[in-house]
Amino acid sequence: MRPGSILLALTVAATVCSSSLTYAHPPNEYGLTVGGVFSEAPEWTPEHNIHQPTDAVAEIASFRRSVLLIPTDPDYRLRLAQALFRVGDLDAAVEECRTAIALQPDEGNAHLQLGLILMAKQEWRAAASALGEAIRLEPHLSHAHYSLGSVHYSLGNVPAALQSYRRTLELNPHFPDAHFRLSLLLRVTGRTKEAVQHLETAATGGVPQAQLFLGNAHQTGQGVEKNLSLAVFWWMQAAGLGQSTAAESLSKVRRQALSAESTKERRRESQQALRTYRDTLWNDFPDIPRPTDPQSLGRILLEQHRTDDAIPILLKECLALSEEAHVELASLYETGWEQHLIPFNKHILTCFESTSADGFVPAKKILARIYAKGLGLEADIPKAKALLRSLPRQDTQPLFDELGLN
Repeated sequence: MRPGSILLALTVAATVCSSSLTYAHPPNEYGLTVGGVFSEAPEWTPEHNIHQPTDAVAEIASFRRSVLLIPTDPDYRLRLAQALFRVGDLDAAVEECRTAIALQPDEGNAHLQLGLILMAKQEWRAAASALGEAIRLEPHLSHAHYSLGSVHYSLGNVPAALQSYRRTLELNPHFPDAHFRLSLLLRVTGRTKEAVQHLETAATGGVPQAQLFLGNAHQTGQGVEKNLSLAVFWWMQAAGLGQSTAAESLSKVRRQALSAESTKERRRESQQALRTYRDTLWNDFPDIPRPTDPQSLGRILLEQHRTDDAIPILLKECLALSEEAHVELASLYETGWEQHLIPFNKHILTCFESTSADGFVPAKKILARIYAKGLGLEADIPKAKALLRSLPRQDTQPLFDELGLN
């Protein structure tokens, strides 16, 4: 695989698969309003809104009827193209886009939509042509510049890709995904310092892959300070957004913090990184006086009945091996919390399972109780016994007795 090839896969997935294709016109440009009536078209109702979940086949049929009634309306053609795109009928979607362009050649968004569909078909040169025309007609379409950057890279034209991403950010400086794509290209071309600046902007803007990569960079010291605490911070951010590789990196840190097989230095470094992360959580709550002795921020928030903040913080503290957070969450798992949290919450259970698998003794004991009593799931006595038998008998005998597992 050539250097930086990950960029293409990430870019196409983000640009094509997760993006909403654009309309040539806003819905009201033809006198069209949600719930209203187009002067020459059938009634427009909310189910036509492509941003709402609908039955894909019914949606296509609906737009087909609209096109039959008004075949010269390019907007309906583009809406039909997007509906076809969403069910994977790319060839038909391309044809509808081209028909829309024939009806209104000077509409930049129509060329943009065609370009995005051609990207999905991996017809890179045709996509470049369509996106270039979109930019010629509407030079300030930042989305078109962004997508063109992906196409240029796929064609091996790195300088042109860099130029497209830079132009995207000139038009929209607060576009975190463009910062991320640019950072990857800069890294590939050896401009590490500038790459890190854009990577940090993307990570702060909430791009999970950027958060993962920034965490990796802090772990190894590539272009940034080598700092495991900062690595843990960014991995936590990414894992919270569903980035599985970041979750695996955190699991490794927890295992190193807990394993007797880790070197003393590695164990101490990992434990300190997790502690520092828990301390960092307080920075988001300047209204709460920070205690001199270590305490669970989540527990304090819970005492203040700030449940919307307390539960997420407790989960983060749990993943950072806070025993106090485990105790609080164990209680919440069994009882819930008023109308805010029902008992047997799956996120809490998953948290226990993660830290238990990494070797955290309090989590093993909590899970043993859950399995033995069948709390929120079918009772599994063998699984409960297996968890407890992996621990020193003197530490678990009271729990064996309480749960009747002897």
